[in-house]
Amino acid sequence: MDSLYVLVVVGAMAAGFVQGLSGFGFGMVAMSFWAWTIDPRLAAAMAVFGSLTGQLLAAFTVRRGFALTHLLPFIVGGLAGIPLGVMLLPHLDPLLFKTFIGALLGIWCPIMLFATRLPRITAGGKVADGVAGAVGGIMGGIGGFTGVIPTLWCTLRGFDRDVQRSVIQNFNLSMLAVTMATYVFTGVVTRDMLPLFAMIVPAMLVPTLLGARLYVGISDIAFRRIVLGLLTLSGIALLASSVPKLLG
Repeated sequence: MDSLYVLVVVGAMAAGFVQGLSGFGFGMVAMSFWAWTIDPRLAAAMAVFGSLTGQLLAAFTVRRGFALTHLLPFIVGGLAGIPLGVMLLPHLDPLLFKTFIGALLGIWCPIMLFATRLPRITAGGKVADGVAGAVGGIMGGIGGFTGVIPTLWCTLRGFDRDVQRSVIQNFNLSMLAVTMATYVFTGVVTRDMLPLFAMIVPAMLVPTLLGARLYVGISDIAFRRIVLGLLTLSGIALLASSVPKLLG
């Protein structure tokens, strides 16, 4: 099998499991595999497609904690941010973008992970939630990273496990559906990408369902540690793939 196809399948399997377990993270995990050798525009389109597929699967398997009052500000902000992200995509330096996201995750998430008591942010209300959603929308338009900032924000808000997963899962589902439609409409997704898309779905199906099943049995503390640990590892992987090239 061609090495490209192996890379696509392995990345989709790992990312699908993480998304099923945590409710987010397909794009970050998949890009840690794909960003090494795959063209940035193709990798971004595959990450958005895989993330959307995973969210659709998760939406039917984990439906606890839904709260529209928590979710709505994130969606409104995200819808405003997506067009800006799509406009930035053709003009963005992918190395600088990956380095920035990797540094953010690699520094901030370990601090949160090892803190004995996380600060709980109550200021800003729904406006602040909307701003976090807007940043997620921009990053989703760029490459499917919709869940990074909203996930960190929900953690700092102190949402319990089910509410946080529900917000992130449904926010990502909404943002990714709009992003994929925008990619198709603007020509980012091309016909020659379809065979790779067809490989992603079967590769991620079982790992995503397995991750979602494991989620049901974990505690709030374990969920927080898993989320922050995965974000940290994703940040390190992004830095490992981008910093050497940037310095070179």
